[in-house]
Amino acid sequence: MKCEKLEVWKISARLSADVYKLLSNLKDFGFKDQITMAGLSIPSNIAEGMEKESIKDQIRFLDIAKGSTAEFATQTYIAMDIKYIDKENGKIFIEKSNQILAMLTKLQQTLKGKLKQ
Repeated sequence: MKCEKLEVWKISARLSADVYKLLSNLKDFGFKDQITMAGLSIPSNIAEGMEKESIKDQIRFLDIAKGSTAEFATQTYIAMDIKYIDKENGKIFIEKSNQILAMLTKLQQTLKGKLKQ
């Protein structure tokens, strides 16, 4: 897979696994499903997009990954507020989300540059 070479995919896949581990005992299954699915969607959409032949399709899937990252960050803030995620882990998750968003934006810019060539 092309995505395995991307640092943004590696970071987002690790973040997804970390969320699953941290919330493994959470009994609020609706919330747990929502935040873990948002986290899982990030590396999944990166992977799916990078396997597309069309650069436009790659960019579109990176947009979806960015949306999932924003969704995940929002749910992390809520989880911290309702004490599902402690402040220390929540801060790390938010920092990783911001890092992922920046990396996805940069990757999109790179791909858009290829479109213009």
